[in-house]
Amino acid sequence: MTALLTCAMAFSMMQLFLLGALGPRLVDDLKVSPTVLGLTTTVGFGAAAVLSPAGGRVVDRLGPRRCLVALLLVSAAALALIGSAPGAGFLLAAVALGGLPQALANPATNKAILAAVPAERRGSVTGMKQSGVQLGAFAAGLPLAALAGITGWRGAVWTAAGAAVLAAVWAARALPADPPPKAAPASWIPRGAIAWLALFSLLLGCGIASVNTYLALYGVRRLGLGPTAAGALVAVLGIAGIAGRVGWSKVAGQPGRAVWLPGGLAAGAVGAALLLAASAYAHPLAWAAAVAVGVFAVAANAVSMVLVMQRAAPGRAGQDSALVSAGFFAGFAIGPPLFGLLAGAGRYGTGWLLVAGEFVGASVVALTWAVRERRSVVRR
Repeated sequence: MTALLTCAMAFSMMQLFLLGALGPRLVDDLKVSPTVLGLTTTVGFGAAAVLSPAGGRVVDRLGPRRCLVALLLVSAAALALIGSAPGAGFLLAAVALGGLPQALANPATNKAILAAVPAERRGSVTGMKQSGVQLGAFAAGLPLAALAGITGWRGAVWTAAGAAVLAAVWAARALPADPPPKAAPASWIPRGAIAWLALFSLLLGCGIASVNTYLALYGVRRLGLGPTAAGALVAVLGIAGIAGRVGWSKVAGQPGRAVWLPGGLAAGAVGAALLLAASAYAHPLAWAAAVAVGVFAVAANAVSMVLVMQRAAPGRAGQDSALVSAGFFAGFAIGPPLFGLLAGAGRYGTGWLLVAGEFVGASVVALTWAVRERRSVVRR
């Protein structure tokens, strides 16, 4: 089941990874501006943030199997529509549709883990399935990008759509049946630990999205790297993110340690952002910074999902996961445009300091929550 959940996480964001990897071909073919291409990220994550609270309620009501099958089928539909897009308007509408799988991904996969995985293994399984996001980026950036050189970008996107349909069949056959649909009490406002984790995820998402979006461009324009080397910089971040998510999520499976991890990982991410700022003067530091962003910042998101499963109210794992995910997606929608204003003026150093500030905010939020949690335990 771990492989299936990892696959679902990969397909939930495949459209955005493909648009990034195939961007130059797509811009030339559809005659859209780089600005419109950049809007796809904001539209995709904005739609996911808006849809997440409702998506979490749907998962709690219908069950993870039905929602994972729907996630994969909607991913396939969005990819097929992107591959058929005649222009910018159609493309953005298809990307908005792809926000629905993102909204369902964490609630459905977390609910599946709670239903089928023993408590002592949930941390490691969560880390593995969260690494599916980075595996999706790898698939878009290497095999599918290579396929685009043979079949064109549309052929590569349609191939991904077909693979998503096959994954939906796999999910329908492999996952245990859901219980009959039942009413789930709705709550659209995060409370308690979930509210703290949602705010933490918002700030964390702002910083991660800025690094993901602009690291390669920074490598080319400020560090003098070629396009291949700049792409390798992003690949290093992705590989480090996989290792970090798997490793730290396993540690987070121990509740006594888990409460302190988000703040500590965000503090490590501050150091990574400062290394990026310093890399303008010592270029090799960019590689160390890419590793550190993956090990600390990217891993912190997976740890937050482990904490959600540990703290979710009975019957509300889907909604609570969705509310935290909504914060993360909102950060992904907000962060890059803010950084882009600085990048457009050539002020990358200031941009990395902005990212460091966002990670500082995330660390402060998480450590404040951890202290409050510890005090409440002591009072008991």
